[in-house]
Amino acid sequence: MINIFKGVCGERVFKLAGISALVLLLVFSVGIVLAMLTYTDWNTFWLALVSREIIYAVILSLVTATAATGISMIIAIPVAYTISKTQFWGKDIIDSLLDLPIVISPIALGAALLVFFNTGVGAAINANIRFVFAIPGIILAQIIVVSALAIRLLKATFDGIDPRYEHVGRTLGCSKPEAFFRIVMPLAKNGLISACILTWARAIGEFGATVMLAGATAMKTETLPIAIFLSFASGDVSKAIAVIFILIAIAIAALLIMRKLIGKRFAI
Repeated sequence: MINIFKGVCGERVFKLAGISALVLLLVFSVGIVLAMLTYTDWNTFWLALVSREIIYAVILSLVTATAATGISMIIAIPVAYTISKTQFWGKDIIDSLLDLPIVISPIALGAALLVFFNTGVGAAINANIRFVFAIPGIILAQIIVVSALAIRLLKATFDGIDPRYEHVGRTLGCSKPEAFFRIVMPLAKNGLISACILTWARAIGEFGATVMLAGATAMKTETLPIAIFLSFASGDVSKAIAVIFILIAIAIAALLIMRKLIGKRFAI
C-alpha cells in the first residue's frame, strides 16, 4: 500500500514539475512579446514595416537564405550520407570537425573568413567574386554556419534508415546511385524536408558571421538581423521591434509549414 501511494505521489510530482516548467517558459515568452508590444509606438511601428529599408532587408534575407540553403543541402546530403553509412579511418574525428560551426561562435567564423580573404589565395578569390562587404559574402557566411546544421540533421535521418532496404535494392539489380535515389531518398523525405526548412530558418536569422564578413551597411548588406542591429545602434527601437516581429513571423510560418508537410512527427 505504501509503495502504491509513493508511486502515485511520484507520478503526480513528476507531472506537476513538467507542467510547471512548461507554464514558466510560456509565461516568460508571452511576457517578452507583451513587453515589446507595449513598448513600441504603433504609428512608428507600421511605418517601419512598410519602409523601403525594411522591405529591402526582407527581400535580401529571403534571397540569400534560400540560396545558402540550396547550396548547403547540395553539400550536406552526400556528406551526411557518407558519414552515416561509410566506415573509414578517422571518421569520428571528421564527424566532430563537421560539428565545429555549430559550437563555435558565428562571429569567430566570420572573423576567420575575413582573415582568409586577406591571404594571397583569399584575395585572389575575392578579386574575381567579391565576398568581403558584399552580398555574396552574406551567402557564404550563411553557408558556413548552416551547412553543419544541415549535415547533422540529415545524418540523423540517414542513421534511422535500415541499410537492409538498400541492400535489397542492390540484389534486385540497382546500382549504388540508383539505390540511393530510388530507395534512400524517398525514405528520407521527411528528414530532408525538415532539415531544409530548419536550415533555411536558421540562415534567415544568421548575424554574427554575416556582420563580420559582409559588414552592416544599410540598403546594401542589410539582412533582417543586421537591420535590428542598425536600428538599435541608431536608437530607433520601434523599427527594431518591427523587424523582430517579422523574424518571429517567419520562424512560426516555417515551423507550421514543416508540421503541415511532415506531420507532428519530426523525422530528424
